[in-house]
Amino acid sequence: MSKYFGTDGFRGEANVTLTADHAYRVGRFIGRYLSERCKQGRPRVVVGKDTRLSSYMFEYAIVAGLVASGADAYMMHVTTTPSVAFIARTDKFDCGVMISASHNAFSDNGIKLLNGQGEKENGEMIGLLEDYLDGKPVPLLREGELPFAKGAEIGRIIDYTSGRNRYIGYLIALGMYSFRGLKIGLDCANGASWNIAKSVFEALGATTYVINNQPDGTNINSNGGSTHLEGLQKLVKEQKLDVGFAFDGDADRCLCVDEKGRALTGDHILLACAKYMKERGKLINNTVVTTVMSNLGLYKALDEAGIAYDKTAVGDKYVYESMREHGSRLGGEQSGHIIFSKYATTGDGILTSLKFMEVMIAQKTTASKLYDMMQVYPQALVNVTVEDKTAVEGDARVQAAIAETEQKLGGEGRVLVRGSGTEPLVRVMVEAPSQKECKRYAERIASAVRAADRSAKKGS
Repeated sequence: MSKYFGTDGFRGEANVTLTADHAYRVGRFIGRYLSERCKQGRPRVVVGKDTRLSSYMFEYAIVAGLVASGADAYMMHVTTTPSVAFIARTDKFDCGVMISASHNAFSDNGIKLLNGQGEKENGEMIGLLEDYLDGKPVPLLREGELPFAKGAEIGRIIDYTSGRNRYIGYLIALGMYSFRGLKIGLDCANGASWNIAKSVFEALGATTYVINNQPDGTNINSNGGSTHLEGLQKLVKEQKLDVGFAFDGDADRCLCVDEKGRALTGDHILLACAKYMKERGKLINNTVVTTVMSNLGLYKALDEAGIAYDKTAVGDKYVYESMREHGSRLGGEQSGHIIFSKYATTGDGILTSLKFMEVMIAQKTTASKLYDMMQVYPQALVNVTVEDKTAVEGDARVQAAIAETEQKLGGEGRVLVRGSGTEPLVRVMVEAPSQKECKRYAERIASAVRAADRSAKKGS
């Protein structure tokens, strides 16, 4: 895994582990790297951001670096990650940059890099950029630093709000059915979807009930959005809504609440869409791409429906790579990153909600009936903060605790212990026949993880 750019970009606490200087240097490097490879004219980079207080600081720092190195920066301002990916692809940009820490608290931020196809960047540029950030020699340096563009070579800054508006139009055009007569709840997490989701749903005829759509820079993901469904569940039940959708800070995730107030995970959404697509001959390769975090209930339901599945490491980046390699049309994560590869190259929360609505309307069904298609196996997840994820995962005590738990579960559950790709955490997940067993086994492994972390700290 990359040192800075993990599964979802360069993420850290704003001006602590991810600073304005980092952002400026990222812009400087990208601008110079692309300028060296641009065959005609100046490179063009599209930039978007979420609603965090620090996003404005990072936006201006990155843009300053880009133009100082000779690239033109097109600013979409507050917008979603999938909209930047869409515009990078359709408007033939050389690169896309999204400033967001997704579902994290406002004090964190991140820099996501997308290539000209709207896919998460993971090629040569990332390796060279990380070397540059570490002060190592890279081919683009001259006398220890990147050269500045001069005179007419200095880049331009262009307002590109029109790109966001065209993305909204694209989403509306994908709506195959009218939502007239339907009451729909939307939780925008005080994030990037706050002025987009409502516009799309109302253009399609829905009566919307929107919460967490007043961002102030510090309330993004605070007690709302896809990681805190309680407010949306309450709204759906109190207002007797047909369905509710919750997005995260940059709107690349979507989770759902049925009319009874029950939460549908990304696994529920994948199953509903997979069966619908299969019935219509649209599920290419008859395969859904999942991650190792998907619930055992999803796999049993897919087996029953005669639908195959692939499993990847956690991260929609890996899901998309598998989809691209095998030509799959549907993939995603339990957390709500769902990719419809015919329409997008990343998880897209608003697009996911539209496709779920399509399933409901076309099949003349309810969200609760789609929920009931899958038996959810009890699952417990414990996050343990650690200093060295790799050392802890390989510790003999941790491995012994995992092996013991797997032996006790037999074939009636599973264990997954993995380091987070974006935070200093080891995640312990256990599935078992009962919630009580899940919690007991998960805490036992987590205790071993904590002991391994203490030992690692003493040895350092």
